[in-house]
Amino acid sequence: MKIFKSHFWYIKSQRNGVFFLVILVFILQVTYVFVNFHEEDSDNTDKQELAVFLKEIDSLREHKLKKRKPKLYSFNPNYISDYRGYKLGMSLEEIDKLLEYRKKGRFVNSKEEFQRVTNISDSLLTEIAPYFKFPDWVIKKNLKNRSHTKDTAIFNAKVKVFKEVSSLSTTDINRATLRDLLVCVKDVRLAEKLINYRKKIQGFTFESQLNEVYGIEDDVVKNILNTFKILQKPQILKVNVNTATFKEILKNPYIDYTLCKKIFDYKEEVAEIQNITELKNISGFPLKKYHRIVLYLKAK
Repeated sequence: MKIFKSHFWYIKSQRNGVFFLVILVFILQVTYVFVNFHEEDSDNTDKQELAVFLKEIDSLREHKLKKRKPKLYSFNPNYISDYRGYKLGMSLEEIDKLLEYRKKGRFVNSKEEFQRVTNISDSLLTEIAPYFKFPDWVIKKNLKNRSHTKDTAIFNAKVKVFKEVSSLSTTDINRATLRDLLVCVKDVRLAEKLINYRKKIQGFTFESQLNEVYGIEDDVVKNILNTFKILQKPQILKVNVNTATFKEILKNPYIDYTLCKKIFDYKEEVAEIQNITELKNISGFPLKKYHRIVLYLKAK
């Protein structure tokens, strides 16, 4: 009986030990499943992977935007439409200024003029100006103007120095030298034209004859006459209208071929012109030029 009891308690204790061991194993498995013993390492790994992923996304997005941005080709900026201007980055106000300028029938012929008309920023001009395409004649004109501007700047500097170290040799417009004229005329070519025209008409008799010089402006004439006057009228060599040849009369700076022929036709009708005022009787004679024409003609 004692042996049986002792065996019974032995078996019971063995069962309890197995049960306890099973419970322990179960607790360890649950702990392993639900408790992250490497949480910190896992977080770091996830963050690194996320950073790489986001970088790839940004790269793809940037590549897509570049492909979406319209490719620029050479174009004439005078024909920019609302849509094209918007695509180039211009504001509505800047586009309207260009369109308003074009409505007046005017054209921009350089990037500097384009910026002056539209008031676009320097940065935008730098970005789009390389694509501007102007007609060949505009490009040639711009190159010529730049060369002329450079020459004029150099010339003006020399004139300034000249003014500081020299004085006028005369105030008579009919005796003024090129150096004298350069005190009032900034353009050396225009000053040369004035002297050449003075030679052609044998000297200025009327101050208004200065306005006849090709390319001269009224304000330049006014500036010249503030310094120079006709102090002595020129001695003009006159030709006899009755004995002069067709070529000799045609040399008159105020007589063209048509008028010269009318004068000779009139001479045939009257045989001889008794008084130079008879020229006024010729049909179609330019009466406004009479006083200039008779500077070079006489009747006897």
